[in-house]
Amino acid sequence: QVQLVESGGGLVQAGGSLRLSCATSGSIFRLNAMGWYRQCPGKQRELVATITGGGITNYADSGKGRFTISRDNAKNTMYLQMNSLKPEDTAVYYCNADLQPFSSPVRAIYWGQGTQVTVSS
Repeated sequence: QVQLVESGGGLVQAGGSLRLSCATSGSIFRLNAMGWYRQCPGKQRELVATITGGGITNYADSGKGRFTISRDNAKNTMYLQMNSLKPEDTAVYYCNADLQPFSSPVRAIYWGQGTQVTVSS
């Protein structure tokens, strides 16, 4: 069974940095676009950044110039480098992936369980 597992969250002071990882497990036939989303307290889940299988990236305005999304296709792992963090970046960060497992003839969107990022002022 395919799973996505985020790691790297934690507590950091404003201006600091964190690097999130999203590791996949299970037998994956094809891993397409991946993305990071976040859910701030009291708000809906929102896009942070996405990256295609070929490495084309897209960022929400909130993270442009501060966040960098990347992936290691050999490891089926995605990363989010977050610099110059602000208190308003406090949220649960989720990764997702558009993928097709070997066990299924169709592709689907998979989500991780989330990792908490807290930025103190």
